[in-house]
This record gives sequence, structure tokens and C-alpha cells, in this order.
Amino acid sequence: MNKRVLKLAGPSILANITVPLVGMVDLAIAGRLGDAASIGGIAIATMLFDLLYWNMGFLRVGTGGFAAQAYGRRDFKDAFRILVQAVGTALLSALVIWIIQFAFLETAFVIIDCTSEVELLARQYFFIRIWAAPATLSLFAFKGWFIGMQNTISPMVVDVSVNLLNLLLSILFAIGLGMGISGIALGTLLAQYTGLVIAITLLFIYYRKLFRHIHIKESLKLRQMKDFFVLNSNLFIRSLSLLLVYSGFTSIAARYGDNLLAVSTIMMKLMLLYSYFIDGFAYAGEALTGRFIGARDLTSLKKSISVLFKWTFIVAAVSTVAYGIAGESLFRLLTNNPDVLEASSDYMSWLLVVPLLSCVAFILDGIFIGATASVQIRNTMLFSAASFFITFYAFENLMGLQALYLAYMVHLVVRTIMMSVQMKGKVLSKAVA
Repeated sequence: MNKRVLKLAGPSILANITVPLVGMVDLAIAGRLGDAASIGGIAIATMLFDLLYWNMGFLRVGTGGFAAQAYGRRDFKDAFRILVQAVGTALLSALVIWIIQFAFLETAFVIIDCTSEVELLARQYFFIRIWAAPATLSLFAFKGWFIGMQNTISPMVVDVSVNLLNLLLSILFAIGLGMGISGIALGTLLAQYTGLVIAITLLFIYYRKLFRHIHIKESLKLRQMKDFFVLNSNLFIRSLSLLLVYSGFTSIAARYGDNLLAVSTIMMKLMLLYSYFIDGFAYAGEALTGRFIGARDLTSLKKSISVLFKWTFIVAAVSTVAYGIAGESLFRLLTNNPDVLEASSDYMSWLLVVPLLSCVAFILDGIFIGATASVQIRNTMLFSAASFFITFYAFENLMGLQALYLAYMVHLVVRTIMMSVQMKGKVLSKAVA
């Protein structure tokens, strides 16, 4: 089982490592384009795309769970039905995003409290990157489907290609050609479409012999899409709740000025850095949980969960040590602004807390996704998001911006407790023949 887990987790971890690296390079480029407003512009613009795209996270999450269970049953017709439905939904959603982009942006800046300079830079980034929507959302669907089919090599190839190309093009356009923030957005745009071409190519390479199972018109009938939409409506609410936490973190930090917004933006990048390792095991958990539930193999399901938790605690412990040794150095890699660096010292200790408080929640996400336990996932995120805002507003007068970090930790603990309590009845029970 260790070999199975590592075979699935390894490629995902390698791919995931490139994600924060690219995000940090974007911040590092922005941090050297000017003052703290450049970092703030990237932070706000990224949050805006989170508002649009994180709600569509079900395209990866729901697709992966359904595909994994179809794989466990060896039902390839159903597996391809899920892929067609997911990609079709992605393209339709991208069209809607294009239509509402202007109204969305204007509404967002009525709500978001930031300086005019930060707003201007965020707008420049937004109006370029928005045209990548079809590629971005389609890649969600392909990644989920590949993982569900126990194939983490293909999404690794796509992710590494996209992220490295994004990195190189962002440096070329933003610094080499002097395009600034607009260059970072253009690099992302071109990288996303290149990734989509790679994903389609890999689909042909690995699965062309199974294309006889594809029935596009039949798959897109409303009757066929009922289960897909029922599951994903719950996952949509889950994504929205998760988004509220992360966008809330950024928008609340923005109220404290450009320097503390820059600090909190970099801190969130660093706090999530270790999670890209955990996510590799969460993807393995998603694939194996769905597979063993589909095959009605309770013994293997229990064993896989046990192995997953072992690796999760190892990664969390190593990450805590790494943050303790290199946390400050990592922060300095992302900005050389002396005011931002000075302000960051009060918040660095949170890096030592986040791995141990979040690791179980992240791995349980993957397990529950593989079990397509969408109602439980939805309810957990609703309660945890509520706990985030309640905690912040309860402690803000006492702790100031520190209350924001406390609130983030509390929401992680709530997620952990709620899913742990429901594991037996909502995951293990599904593998009983």
C-alpha cells in the first residue's frame, strides 16, 4: 500500500512544488517592480480570480471522485461520460465568466478597500488573464479525471509544463520586456492554453483505445448530468465557503494598509507552501478511496487511509522544522522592501503552527472527495468558514491583525474535527458490499 500511495502521490508532489514556486516568483517580480503597492496589486488580482475560479473547483474535485469510483468498477463508459460533462461545464462556465467580467470587477472594487494604486495594478492584471478562462477551467476537469483514473503522471506533466512556462514567460514579459504587472498576466495566459494542448495530447496518448466509450450527445443530456450536478452543487458551496476564508483573509488584511497587506499576502503563500506536499497525498487519497469504494474493498480502503495518515504526519513534522529554520529566509526571498520586512517579524511564529493544525484537514478533504461525500464536505466548510469570521471579529479589538491568523487556525481545527467524526459513517460504510 505504501508503494501504491507513493506512486500516486509522488508525481502530484513534484507537480505541486512548481505551483507555489511560480506564485512566489510572481510575488518576487512584483516586489521588485516598485513599492508595496505592486505586491498588493498581485494579491488583490489573484484574489479576484480566486473569486471566479475557486467556485469552479468542483470541476476537479467532483470529476476526480466520480472517475475514481468508475475506475474501481472498471466502467469506462461512465468514466468518459464524467469527462465530457466536466469539460462541457468548464467551457460553458468560461463563457459566463467572460460575459460578467466587467460587472464582476466593478462590484468587487466597491467591496474591496485598497489604495487607488493597488486597484489600478490589479485591473491591468485582471483584464489580460481573464481570457485564459476556458483553458484554466478545462484543466481543472482534465486534472480531476486523470487523478480519478489513477494516473497522476499526466497532470504532473501538465502542471510542471504550465508552471515552468508561466515562470519563464512572466520574467521575460514583466522584467525583460518591461511590461510590469501586465507581463505577469500575459505569461499566465499563454501558459494556460499551452497546458490545455498538452492535456488533450496526453488524453490521446494514454486513452485513445478507449475512445469508443465516448458518447458526447448522450453524456450531455440533462438526465445523464443529474448526478453530476447534484454532487457538484454541494461542492460549489464548499468551494464558495473556502473562497470566503481566503478572500476574506486578503480583504481584511487590505484594511490595515499596503505594508501589512504585503506581509499577509506573503505569509499566506508561505503557510500554504507545505500544503502542496500534503496535497500530493490528498490526491492519492482521493484516487484510492474512490477506487476501493467502487470495488467494494473495505480492507484495502482502511489500509490506504492508515498509510495516508502516516505520511501526512511525517510531512507536517518535517515542514514545522523547515519553517523554524528557513521561514525568515523564505520571506526575504519574496521582497526586499524594508518596511514590509520589519512588519513581518510579529507574524512569523504562525508558520510553526499551521502544518500540525492543518495536515489532517487537508488529507481528509481528499478522502471525502474520493468517497463523493459531498453533503458532508459542504457542511464542514460552511461551519468552518463561519468559525473563521466569528473568531476574527470576536478577537480583532484585542489582537488586531493577529486575530486574522488565529481565525485561520480555528477554521482548520473545525474542519479536522467535523470530518474525523463523520469518517466511519460517510466514507468507510460506502465500501461495504
